[in-house]
Amino acid sequence: MLKEFRQFAFRGNMVDLAVGIVVGTAFRDIINALVKDVLAPIIGAVIGEVPDFASLSFVINKSRFMYGDLINTSITFALIFFALFFFVVRPMNMLVEHTKKTAPLTKKCTECLSEIPLEAKRCSYCGQVVA
Repeated sequence: MLKEFRQFAFRGNMVDLAVGIVVGTAFRDIINALVKDVLAPIIGAVIGEVPDFASLSFVINKSRFMYGDLINTSITFALIFFALFFFVVRPMNMLVEHTKKTAPLTKKCTECLSEIPLEAKRCSYCGQVVA
């Protein structure tokens, strides 16, 4: 049973998942710090202060609905989304586009039109000799 557990725990996917979770947690902290320490003060500088909606609420039949925290969380989500898009996704997309402009690594088979390596002398899909 211990051997079986060890095989499960050290399987490639499990280790990759653990590393991904740890890196994701650290990355979350970086993005949260960017939003809290950079973007929120910029908003505060533009409008005078960083708004806090936590105290907003309304009452219906003696039940208090605290909707201000939802507004704060939604604004934080939007700022995190903004930070991720402009500081991670766009630079990564530009990097991917830049690497695509290099020389191609594959060519098309003239017979079946599948992608094969440039150095291939025969198509691995249809067996056609490729010049």
